[in-house]
Amino acid sequence: MRWEALRARSDEAAPRVTNMELFFDLVYVFAITQLSDFLFRHLSSRGALEGLVLFGAVWWAWNYTAWATNWLDPESVPGTALMIVLMAISLVMSAAIPKAFDGRGIPFAFAYVGLQVVRSGFMVWAFAGSDDRMRRNYAQLLAWSCIAGAIWIAGAFTHSDLKLALWLVALALDLGAPIHGFWLPGAGATPMRDWTLAGSHLAERCQLVLMIALGESVLRVGLTFSGHRGSPSVDAAFIIGFLAAACLWGTYFLQYAERGAEAISSTSAGAARVGRAGYAYAHAMMVAGVIVVAVAIRLTINNPDAGESVASAVTMLGGPALFLAGLALFKWAVGQRSLRAPTIAIGVLGVLGAVTAFGADRLVVMVCATLVIGTMAVLAVTADSA
Repeated sequence: MRWEALRARSDEAAPRVTNMELFFDLVYVFAITQLSDFLFRHLSSRGALEGLVLFGAVWWAWNYTAWATNWLDPESVPGTALMIVLMAISLVMSAAIPKAFDGRGIPFAFAYVGLQVVRSGFMVWAFAGSDDRMRRNYAQLLAWSCIAGAIWIAGAFTHSDLKLALWLVALALDLGAPIHGFWLPGAGATPMRDWTLAGSHLAERCQLVLMIALGESVLRVGLTFSGHRGSPSVDAAFIIGFLAAACLWGTYFLQYAERGAEAISSTSAGAARVGRAGYAYAHAMMVAGVIVVAVAIRLTINNPDAGESVASAVTMLGGPALFLAGLALFKWAVGQRSLRAPTIAIGVLGVLGAVTAFGADRLVVMVCATLVIGTMAVLAVTADSA
């Protein structure tokens, strides 16, 4: 193993995804399952806001690690040590998700802030003496992680509405910091061109985490169906749930995944810009949408004949809409400016929500949502202008 913390970079070959990175992702399989369970048990507007905060923290912790391993060598001795430490802290954060707003906010917040501070601090150390520009970039990222982190930790010691409000502010600071280039008084901002990103590595990492989220949907189909006695409606819900997961996969992976990887790999100066919009933000929306769809599948198989409520209708139709909104942003970021298909599909889902919010069976609503996603999957391979 190498003792140098940074990868040996070359213009000809992008950094490969290492076994250590794949091992690290196993913690986030657990995190996504925890998020899905949380949303299923808190199916309300308040639960949605809390779930948004928890997902935002989980995604930002994973996303910043994926960016860091663009430069960090995870299979060097220092890199492996860092990744193992980050895994352990991530496991604490993930374990605290179910009760993060009810008794376990302190371990959740300290783990999340610890992840951000330890990783960024390590990268500042790793770049010392080798790349002053990247060292400065990570120093400013570290500063913003500390600013937001103070609010995360303050919120952990409060209760109920104040905790939610503080954590929403902290999350907004975390998510907004890259947009203004981690600007600090007296130091200015870090331009996106200063982040020397190897785009294909980030593209592969984000494809893998989206596949993990899709795996949660397939897992929910199997686990929920295995706990029920067979009936025509449950069997139909099982089939529709699987088709919904397959259609989500097809909508992205049959064409757009490869096109995005090609787009971010073909530009060096603009790779970080594409990575920020198309992967950091757009893939966050797609992964969140898949998690919501997993909850919708669980609801449908559990009780396919139940009359639809507003909460379940929003879940069943909102999940696909969120996924498609992320897909639209991704297409725009990688230079595919025609957004007609996802825009129309989101509009159709909105109309279906207005029509089926009261009275329709869950199975009927899930069938409608799957038809919309399925149409998008077909268009992904048959219409280049979609």
